[in-house]
Amino acid sequence: METAEVIVAGGGIIGLSTALELARHGFRVRVLEKGRAMSEASWAAAGMLSPHDPAHPPELAKLAELSIRLYPEYLSTVEALSGRPVCLRTRAAISTDEEECTGVAMSAQEAQRRIPGLAMEGRSFHWVEEVSLDPRDLCAALPLAVTSAGVVLEEGTEVLSVRSQADSVEITTSRGTVSAGAFVNCSGAWAAGIQHPDLQRSPADGVEPWKGQIFTVQMECPLDLAYVLRSPEVYLVPRGGGKIVVGATVERVGFDRWVDPLTIRRLQAQAAELWPPIASAPVVESWTGLRPGTSDGLPVIGSTGRPPCWVATGHFRNGILLAPATGLIVRQLLQGSPPAVGIEAFAPGRPSK
Repeated sequence: METAEVIVAGGGIIGLSTALELARHGFRVRVLEKGRAMSEASWAAAGMLSPHDPAHPPELAKLAELSIRLYPEYLSTVEALSGRPVCLRTRAAISTDEEECTGVAMSAQEAQRRIPGLAMEGRSFHWVEEVSLDPRDLCAALPLAVTSAGVVLEEGTEVLSVRSQADSVEITTSRGTVSAGAFVNCSGAWAAGIQHPDLQRSPADGVEPWKGQIFTVQMECPLDLAYVLRSPEVYLVPRGGGKIVVGATVERVGFDRWVDPLTIRRLQAQAAELWPPIASAPVVESWTGLRPGTSDGLPVIGSTGRPPCWVATGHFRNGILLAPATGLIVRQLLQGSPPAVGIEAFAPGRPSK
């Protein structure tokens, strides 16, 4: 039977960031990914790093604040190990959310000066100092970074079940059985499908896919955005060169990947209510993402109840934002150290809301 010190199931941003953190602190890590690394929710994301988004549950605040503090070092590490740049695309957002709690109120005239053509009537505006990146930059760089750090990344290998032994874990995969000193389930929307025969229920029960439809338009020069523009209904995220990402729906429809043209048109119409120039811009790409969500909107991070098995999933719309902090906390848990922030609200097996 093959062995490893730590096996991580899932090669998305949570799994690879966790593996990178563990490897940089001396663990021998192997990542098992059922498909291709960074090809699911991580690839589909818009890339806004919004630690104080009004839509966040309050229990998420300290984890999000920790993660945004870790981000500069995290990106620097990924770039150094991969040799690939991961640039911040924007450094501020303009929000029309009246519940905005961290932004600075700004006049409609100032908002339109920063975004010419902005629809002003009946709206309030807030200037929010938060950044965004293109997740596809991370999708290209992070797998290279983890392998450079010594992680074994094995794609096309699905984890089927996990059984705790006295001082190890036996893991059944689509390619056979492996043994590890510890196991971390970072399988995103698929996390609940990993069976634990020695437990009454999966520690990731309640984690399920929440579909998001999203698309990119191409603006004609010189029309472009310098900032993220968002409302409670829609967001517009510039990617440079006149490309703007618009999204996204939140649909509880299982593993459905269908892109509905009517939904895309509706989202574009909502975006045009904010910024009319986008109304006639051609759609150059559309796609769906399957976010791993929970009923209370909080991730699942902690012990499965059968050491040495752990879980880190359910990050919903915040996987890109929360990846550095999640990796740090998992590493601390495996080392037996107190986590950097309290994780009681993220406990596996907590009652559903």
